[in-house]
Amino acid sequence: MTDTMTPEQRHRCMSHIKGSGTKLELKVRRWLWNHGYRYRLNVRSVPGKPDIVLRAYRTAIFVNGCFWHGHGVRMSECGNALMCECVENSACCKIPSTNREFWVNKIRRNQERDQQNYNILYKNGWHVMVIWECQLTASKIEHTMHEVEVLLEENMLALYKKHTPLPYSYDEESTLPMAAEETV
Repeated sequence: MTDTMTPEQRHRCMSHIKGSGTKLELKVRRWLWNHGYRYRLNVRSVPGKPDIVLRAYRTAIFVNGCFWHGHGVRMSECGNALMCECVENSACCKIPSTNREFWVNKIRRNQERDQQNYNILYKNGWHVMVIWECQLTASKIEHTMHEVEVLLEENMLALYKKHTPLPYSYDEESTLPMAAEETV
């Protein structure tokens, strides 16, 4: 299918696509807020500037669009360079056939940058969650968000396992009176 817009029209159209505050993010944020989770948005001090940051859980949540981040797209090496013919589309992400080289390079750069940000966060002790656009459809959102909730609770438990209290030692043959005993 050929593009019906001129390059200038296409550029203008694509430049108006928002990067934060998207409908997908709003769905996730609304669900988290309604279930008692408090968060910060687009925190610049956290590497990668995650969409949602839950500091108490030390968790960064990225809400990714399937197209922009190449969900499920397989990019394989062909010789020395990454070629457009070696890219396989996925069920939820189809790379356009017009100007294909540009889109393959753009999606590849996005994937590389995402992976670098995730690695930095992991090294700094953060938990990273990626929620994909295809996971937020009307039929899948409840299941997806319950999985997020389970992961958040596991993250909280992992944080507190590091701070295990020392076992309480007591002597059973103590000579101290019990609270219910009479002292004469």
